[in-house]
Amino acid sequence: MLIIFSGLPGTGKTTIAQILARRCRAAYVRIDTIEQAILSALHTQHGVGALGYLVAYQMAKANLCLGGTVVADAVNPLTSIRETWRAIAESANSHIVEVEVVCSDISEHQRRVENRKADIPGHTLPTWAEVQQREYEPWSSHRLVIDSATVSAPDAASRIFETLDARN
Repeated sequence: MLIIFSGLPGTGKTTIAQILARRCRAAYVRIDTIEQAILSALHTQHGVGALGYLVAYQMAKANLCLGGTVVADAVNPLTSIRETWRAIAESANSHIVEVEVVCSDISEHQRRVENRKADIPGHTLPTWAEVQQREYEPWSSHRLVIDSATVSAPDAASRIFETLDARN
């Protein structure tokens, strides 16, 4: 099964995705980790474009083809990116669950963004202004929406886990 997490930075998706990955004993694929590794290897601070996603797609597909569960953690801001994840799951004959994490409390979201500490060495976190200006296309397909302003990360992970359990 492929479990895709999407949402703006600071909504809580990484915290929830990591809890769920541990609970499901899933492979955990995080775009920020991949991109930072590429930047560090190239000794640059310039963006890597789509390269991080391309690596993540292949890592996810390899694990899915082995029969594993994969939790993919990324902003996934564009419809085309979300469609590619769906195609990866289909090509591996895997089920897919898409989760969008939002934070409906703007003040809380801003507080989180402004007070976070990078958990990846060398990773630069976006500012609140950058998060607000980030391109993020609205969803047109079905997904599970988690509002991290109204539910704790452990409860959100449990809710997703229950959704997964119901699909098996």
